[in-house]
Amino acid sequence: MPLVEAALLDILACPACHAPLREDESGGDGGELVCTDEGCGLAYPVRDGVPVLLEDEARRPSR
Repeated sequence: MPLVEAALLDILACPACHAPLREDESGGDGGELVCTDEGCGLAYPVRDGVPVLLEDEARRPSR
């Protein structure tokens, strides 16, 4: 089951770098939307079906 509707995912972008986002259902309780830019890679939580696209709430990628 998708985290967000496909039409919504098509228009969402990373607030930090404006790259497209992809779904990752393995992250967090409700899954995450992960930035596709390799230099950024922030992971934004999805809570109760609502993407939280705030940089302060994003998880930094582990490197």
